[in-house]
Amino acid sequence: MVKTVKTKKEVENEKKVVIEKITDLPDDKEKIIEEFAQKKGDTGSPEVQVALLTHKITKLAQHLEINKKDNHSRRGLLKVIAKRRRILNYLQKLDDKRYKKLISKLGLKK
Repeated sequence: MVKTVKTKKEVENEKKVVIEKITDLPDDKEKIIEEFAQKKGDTGSPEVQVALLTHKITKLAQHLEINKKDNHSRRGLLKVIAKRRRILNYLQKLDDKRYKKLISKLGLKK
C-alpha cells in the first residue's frame, strides 16, 4: 500500500476550492423567502422555514467537509436537521400535498 503525501500548499489549495464552493451558494434569504412563500410577506410558513433550514444545512455540511474535527458545528448541524424534520412532520400531518410538493422542489427525498 503506497501512501501519497500532500504538501501543505496542496492541502491549502483544496481548502480554497471548497471555500469557493461555499461562497457560491446564494446566501440571499429574500430570494429563498420569495421562492417558497405562500403569499406576499410570508416568512413563517413551514415551506419557507424548511427551505431556509435546508440552505443552512447545506452550508454547515460544506463547512464540516473542510473542518472534520469541528464537533461544535457538527452538533449544531444535527440540531438544525432535527428541527427541519419536526417541521416536515408537521407539514405532512397538515397537508400531504404541500409536503410532497416541497420535498420534491428541494430534492430531499427520491
